[in-house]
Amino acid sequence: MNIMHRGIDSLRKTWLWLIGVLAVCGTAAFIFWTSAGGRASDPAFRLAAIDRGDLTASVRATGTLNPLTTVLVGSQLSGQVVEILADYNTPVKQGQIVARLFSEQIRSRRDAALADLAQARAERDTKSAQIDKARSALQRAEAIADDLMAQKDRAQAQLEEAQRNFDRQTELLARAVGAQNTLDQTRTQLDIHKAVLVSAKAQIASNRAEASGLRADIALAEAAVKSAEALILQREAKLRDVEIDLARTDIRSPVDGVVVKRDIDLGQTVAASLSAPTLFTIAQDLREIDIYANIDEADVGRIKPDQPVSFTVNAYPNRNFSGTVRLVRLSAQTVQNVVTYTAVIGVKNQDLALLPGMTANLQIITDERTDVLRIPNAALRFRPLVARSSGRAEPTNKESRSLTDEGSGTEARVYRIGPDGEPTPVHIRLGVTDGSFTELLSGDLREGAAIIAGRAPQDGSSPDADNPRAGSRPRAPRLF
Repeated sequence: MNIMHRGIDSLRKTWLWLIGVLAVCGTAAFIFWTSAGGRASDPAFRLAAIDRGDLTASVRATGTLNPLTTVLVGSQLSGQVVEILADYNTPVKQGQIVARLFSEQIRSRRDAALADLAQARAERDTKSAQIDKARSALQRAEAIADDLMAQKDRAQAQLEEAQRNFDRQTELLARAVGAQNTLDQTRTQLDIHKAVLVSAKAQIASNRAEASGLRADIALAEAAVKSAEALILQREAKLRDVEIDLARTDIRSPVDGVVVKRDIDLGQTVAASLSAPTLFTIAQDLREIDIYANIDEADVGRIKPDQPVSFTVNAYPNRNFSGTVRLVRLSAQTVQNVVTYTAVIGVKNQDLALLPGMTANLQIITDERTDVLRIPNAALRFRPLVARSSGRAEPTNKESRSLTDEGSGTEARVYRIGPDGEPTPVHIRLGVTDGSFTELLSGDLREGAAIIAGRAPQDGSSPDADNPRAGSRPRAPRLF
């Protein structure tokens, strides 16, 4: 009897152990089935929700920092560098001497030009003195001419009186009342006065000739003075040319700024035969600096003046800088069939932390939206496969990059799960995108609506983009 009871108890324990094992396996199978999707008819898709938030559309690019104005300081004169007064990072003022060239030969040329100029001025002064002397002689000749004219008039009057006396004595002698002696005396006086008148006229003629000669001397001297003055102008120009060369031996800064590069050394010979060699590179006022950013041709249409820009540089990885788009240059650069345009971005650099030549990683804000409906970009890329017999998949959406029309936006299509568990298309219009989300302008979708963002992983693997039914069992839908 006891043996029978012991057999029954052993059999009962065996059955209880088997039932427990079956229960544990069933529970595990149920949990696994539930987590894997439960029903074979459940769609194997990842879902995403339409939400509301802010969007910032931007263009990312790289660029190089450059001074607002860079001045190349050169030399128009050949010579040896004998003094350097500025070096890298030296602040300079406009007109400040930054280097000097050897100038002794030019100084000798200047002294010779000064001597030539002094000689020309002395010759001019000599000619001017000759003019003054000739003018004085002419004035004397004119005064003598007046006296000679008076003497001639007196001689003429005396001759006329002597002629009357002679005529009277001749008449008296003819009437036998006059004396022959008296007539002879009157004849002699008449001849004398005629001679005096002839002499006066000859002196007047001589005086006039002398005056004409003096006038000719004056004209000749005046021409000589003009020639001397022309020679003076010529030698003054030569002197100025030499002085310009002498001034060029002092290399001066044309602007206020800082020296960013020096291309000469002490004792070096500068040759300026064909073109002016660059001696210094001076950046004008680094408190304002430009960034030359390379913008892809696909994004250049979105870049406009006055758009805000944020950027970082490798020297300060944890610091954000800001700037503003100034312009987009019309000239394009093509490198290996890649077309880019240069955007110039102005930046305030009051603390002089930014240096020329640094590389900037830029984010140009092209558009901003506040509190708008957003759709994940993954949902825009999703496309269900057509029937297997066609062997082709539907084309994907082109993600919206910018507003093609402020009023209408960009047409697109997304999918949600229909009543039959299959993807159902929804036509929508999109606005701007930030790369992860895109603005939803219109369409039969509301905030919180679930749309398909992709296919669920099969058996723990990555999502199968080509076959949504791949694997032994579809997984249950889950939020993106």
